[in-house]
Amino acid sequence: MTPPRLRSDIVARALLRQCGQDGRSAMMLRRGDADAGGILVVLLGRDGTAMVLSQTRTAEGEAAWLKSSGENPLTPEDTQAYIDRQLRYDPDLWVLEVEAPDFRPPFEATLI
Repeated sequence: MTPPRLRSDIVARALLRQCGQDGRSAMMLRRGDADAGGILVVLLGRDGTAMVLSQTRTAEGEAAWLKSSGENPLTPEDTQAYIDRQLRYDPDLWVLEVEAPDFRPPFEATLI
């Protein structure tokens, strides 16, 4: 049995709040479905390149994050193209952008 999930709007706001605690810039680029929309987090580097994380689950059912855009940073154009493609598949997505010069999420996250 999987543990109950929090509403997407609560998770998105909590992520933004966590990111802002250490003075990083964090903003909501797109609001998705409040109850069950997936969340993409764009980790923005100093030079404008970015990596995109998406929500997933571990084999045990625990919440985790996947480097869905790959291991290498994307250009701003490629980042936007990636987000646009994902929105075609899931129009309920939330998109958050976070300043992360080292491409590490400034919130508690299990990366897989």
